[in-house]
Amino acid sequence: MDTSRLDLNLLVTLEALLVERNVTRAAARLHLSQPAVSAQLARLRDVFGDPLLIPAHRGMTPTARALDLLNPLRLALDQVRATVGTHQRFEPAKAELTVTIACTDYLQVALVQPLAVALRRDAPGVRLALRHLDVPRLEAQMVRGDVDLALMTPQAGPPGLRARHLFDERYVLIARRDHPRLRRRLKVEVFAQLEHVIVSPDGGGFVTPVDDALAALGHRRKVVLSAASFLFVPEIVAHSDFVALVPQRLVQDRGDRLRLLDCPFPLQGFSVGMVWHERHHGHTGHRWVRDTLVALVNAKAAGRKGALTRA
Repeated sequence: MDTSRLDLNLLVTLEALLVERNVTRAAARLHLSQPAVSAQLARLRDVFGDPLLIPAHRGMTPTARALDLLNPLRLALDQVRATVGTHQRFEPAKAELTVTIACTDYLQVALVQPLAVALRRDAPGVRLALRHLDVPRLEAQMVRGDVDLALMTPQAGPPGLRARHLFDERYVLIARRDHPRLRRRLKVEVFAQLEHVIVSPDGGGFVTPVDDALAALGHRRKVVLSAASFLFVPEIVAHSDFVALVPQRLVQDRGDRLRLLDCPFPLQGFSVGMVWHERHHGHTGHRWVRDTLVALVNAKAAGRKGALTRA
């Protein structure tokens, strides 16, 4: 094979074609026209002396030669990206970058919302694309480049990915400010008698680990609504006598409409962190976004401590 006929753009196109297995999707991924990608595929077939991708019922099927090329090609291109990204100076005000983040709806409110505001102010050319967090598929999504950063419990992430702890979260009970049953200190007995909203991501569940903790104390709570998303919960609680246990950062800025109370029995919280692939570890733009997230979390924590001190 005459490698002098290859250039970096051709190899990037080959990577996109092998990942997407569809010329139209590869063109969209590369921000090129479909005819341009088809022409590059023809050049690649000529250089390698192999069809590389064969038309199939849906999309295209890689040849054995193409499959042999995929992993070494990705490793080589990732090394090039890391080398170039590490030595480039990142200027937030001038940069153009899209970062795809996978996270839950709760973390869209707790982390992505302040991040988006900060980016608009400091780096208006940096865009965020949000995806639903799919932990079993996360590593494959990051290898393909479909996800750049995941916000999640770090311990739940695949072992081959990099991770950093951001904060420890706890649950608080929320209720409307003038709830008639919450005028005194909340006891476990009263907690169990209240009408609860819970979140069941899979849909339709009415039991959570909270119920196991209550059962150990000899109580059973009344669950009247099972929601599919945390985002729905604060609004319905603010307009009813329902209550709900939610992560504190989901509602910490909504004290004007909601009461936030400590759970009347010990309840384990969880940690939140960010997870990313080695391919983006040294990239100055992605590193700047990660550092910005850390700074936002630290500033929020410092603000809470200051408020407690003044109180």
